Amino acid sequence: MKISIDHKSAVPLHIQAENLLRELIREPEYQAGKLLPNEVDLAKKLAISRTTLRQAINKLVYEELLVRKKRLGTKVAHAKMSSKSMNWLSFTQEMEARSIPIKNYELHISWVFPEDHIANFFDIKTDKKILKMERLRGNAEEAFVYFISYFHPRIGLTGEEDFKKPLYEMLESEHSVVADLSKEEISAKAADKFIAGKLEIDPGSPVLIRKRFVYDQGERPMEYNLGYYKAESFVYTVESRRSS
Repeated sequence: MKISIDHKSAVPLHIQAENLLRELIREPEYQAGKLLPNEVDLAKKLAISRTTLRQAINKLVYEELLVRKKRLGTKVAHAKMSSKSMNWLSFTQEMEARSIPIKNYELHISWVFPEDHIANFFDIKTDKKILKMERLRGNAEEAFVYFISYFHPRIGLTGEEDFKKPLYEMLESEHSVVADLSKEEISAKAADKFIAGKLEIDPGSPVLIRKRFVYDQGERPMEYNLGYYKAESFVYTVESRRSS
């Protein structure tokens, strides 16, 4: 693609620069995650000031078409993943419904003594270990969510199960446990060093936290789940209908 603007045109330079950037970010190489040219170099190539170029870039950042990475540069923003509260599905099923292939970047299984708030939710004592599962997940381009799940010992998990399968399908087929009810809490916080490292963001960057309490058909607690979502890659929507 030819990178140039017409200085003799009546169209303002920042508008021309904006239109050029819109064309540029449609190129496959930039859609694939390549950083845009350095601002200094690009402004020099276009023979415009950095202020004029930055005005164009800021417009696209505002529209969430571009994203600035501190100390890295500017690149095309990934389309935000979406989750609706009415969808009682596992994360894998949520993403499959949107034709988004999911990649597991990390999967860790361990046995831990539950903290007080988890033991209280399960109505168990803190002296008995329960299964803890941690998964770093995302699409083919990046990891955008870190999950931590704890499971009630009543389920009978051994840790040898194939946790790469859709979770609730696996629990039903292998342990005859049916996830029937989900109660959720949504909040936002600044990422600590651990979560920032997992999601490859700066400590203090915003993350969306979805706390999910899962119950079986007898309304018995079966899973305590925490999901830490990269804010720039995920949006959580709520759908509700006014009662008559």
